[in-house]
Amino acid sequence: MRALFFSSQTYDQESFRAAPAMEGLSLNFQAARLTEATATLAAGHEVVCAFINDELSAPVLERLAAGGTRLIALRSAGYNHIDLKAAQRLGLSVVRVPAYSPHAVAEHAVALILALNRRLHRAYNRTREGDFSLHGLTGFDLYGKTVGVIGTGQIGLAARIMAGFGCQLLAYDPFPSPQMQALGARYLPLPELLAQAHIVSLHCPLTEQTHHLINQQSLALMQRGSMLINTGRGALVDTPALSDALKSGHLGYLGLDVYEEEAQLFFEDRSDQPLQDDVLARLLTYPNVIITAHQAFLTREALAAIAETTLENIARWAVGNPQNLVEG
Repeated sequence: MRALFFSSQTYDQESFRAAPAMEGLSLNFQAARLTEATATLAAGHEVVCAFINDELSAPVLERLAAGGTRLIALRSAGYNHIDLKAAQRLGLSVVRVPAYSPHAVAEHAVALILALNRRLHRAYNRTREGDFSLHGLTGFDLYGKTVGVIGTGQIGLAARIMAGFGCQLLAYDPFPSPQMQALGARYLPLPELLAQAHIVSLHCPLTEQTHHLINQQSLALMQRGSMLINTGRGALVDTPALSDALKSGHLGYLGLDVYEEEAQLFFEDRSDQPLQDDVLARLLTYPNVIITAHQAFLTREALAAIAETTLENIARWAVGNPQNLVEG
């Protein structure tokens, strides 16, 4: 059996080759992103392994199915990028990695909070240039501040990190978590959470209901000078609305690890090219903004868990006992 991995980086190849795989499974890696144009590369591969920015629309799935693909193995928890109805119509099974390391993403969110608060990115650049002044670097104590967590699944539950700083926790989720409540978190309607929180961190999945959950109206509900962190999915936020909120000073800090239009940008070195995305280019000009290129998942432990679960998903599907199926 042959499996082709699209959008694969060196770290993907290392983690998958180090993980135990079923006998007779050939792993092939392709740096190209899966699109309608590149789908033909998968001809003859029963399994296609796709990542978050790969295109899995109906036309792409049709080309994959025509080439002999029977399983789409997502090496991610999210599956909003695949047309599940088309997959079902074409007889394609879809599996995912429902959890790998919630600590990886949660800890990156906290890293963004700390770096923005204490202006570490600005201080780092200053000292490298011999500027040891402290003006403009004043932060605030996290102790006693209110943190609003939107989405309290496994990653959101890691808000226990913020509880360790002595923060008060607010939460919003259609399905309240007893573990979060045990940490002292209070579940509130979204407008109330936005109005009370000094820091808002997004950890919910991208669905029709959460698309542009943070927009011009919801940003207006937030406290002036508050902080927004998104390590979930880019389209949770209406990105153009952020610039106006930053420019007016209403939004005091912004940390993004995901971006709505990241598919054509992230995971590649584009430093020798002009940035064509005007919205992203403008965000990068603000001194109170930190943007990382979807690296929150990137820890050794998370990569190992993704590889092991993905390969086990393939092996279980191959013997007719599938796990972690995604159904439309």
